[in-house]
Amino acid sequence: MIDTLPLIWGLVLAFAVVVYTILDGFDLGVGMLFGLEKSEANRDLMMSSIAPFWDGNETWLVLGGGGLFVAFPLAYSIIMPALYIPVIFMLLALIFRGVAFEFRHVAKPHHHWWDKAFLLGSLGAALAQGVILGALLQGIEVADDRFAGKPFDWLTPFSLFCGGGVAVGYAMLGACWLNLKTEGELQQKMRAIAVWLLMGMLLFIALVSLWTPLVFPRIADKWFSLPNFYFLWPVPTITGLLAFSVYSALRRKRALWPFLGTVGLFIVSFIGLAFSTLPLIVPPDISVYDAAASHESQLFSILGVLILMPVILIYTIFVYYIFRGKVTPETSHHSI
Repeated sequence: MIDTLPLIWGLVLAFAVVVYTILDGFDLGVGMLFGLEKSEANRDLMMSSIAPFWDGNETWLVLGGGGLFVAFPLAYSIIMPALYIPVIFMLLALIFRGVAFEFRHVAKPHHHWWDKAFLLGSLGAALAQGVILGALLQGIEVADDRFAGKPFDWLTPFSLFCGGGVAVGYAMLGACWLNLKTEGELQQKMRAIAVWLLMGMLLFIALVSLWTPLVFPRIADKWFSLPNFYFLWPVPTITGLLAFSVYSALRRKRALWPFLGTVGLFIVSFIGLAFSTLPLIVPPDISVYDAAASHESQLFSILGVLILMPVILIYTIFVYYIFRGKVTPETSHHSI
């Protein structure tokens, strides 16, 4: 009988990663777009639009990392040594960004260094997360259940390309979030930027979709073997339809659908990447079954997740409901 707990835990981690990518993705995107805005009033609006949410969004990163350690300790013990450098870089970038968020307003008018820290922290975290994704997709060298590669194995053209793709995708989420949450000049500017970012995002999606099966035979076998091909052909079709609907909504000056459509693009892309990888958790050799903790440990920890995850979800939904609506100059300073 196959133990289903590793699969359940895999789904929990996948859910946490998707939610984190979307929620923290848009506020990292706002941070990257911060550098394109020179108006102090508009910068205040940009920070106010994410002020109630940004620290709660990072809860999902903690859940993902902690869940990996608890449920798949072998995978954790391999991934961390292989990716120490980009992981540490990501954490330092998030720290700089968080400190800048807290200190920028109280440091006025001498806050230009905090502006730079907020911008560079957001950009650095986005790039690092993309590099980590690319390094996992390309695979980690393992021998005797240990990382057997070199400290800079993660540094490849493919991982750097994925870093750029994630940064562009986050910026697209951020632009659509600002289109949703702001009005007037800032909204118009972000709507125009979002059109260009959409084109860039689609380019990265297309190139990664071509790159992975051409370079990694295990991914080509999954996508182009039968009957898998019959079930997977809708993925690029849905991606194209979503992209067109986002573009149309931006041109028609819609507020909500560009953001929701971009979220859809992230989810479809994640489904494609997950199919390319699962059941491997450390490509190309370690599956969720190989890396799983004991049945008793996974059962005990999943019970805790079943209690805590609904609480986190309810809190998240409540916060987004309370702070719904547009951010205006009259309310911006109150939400920072």
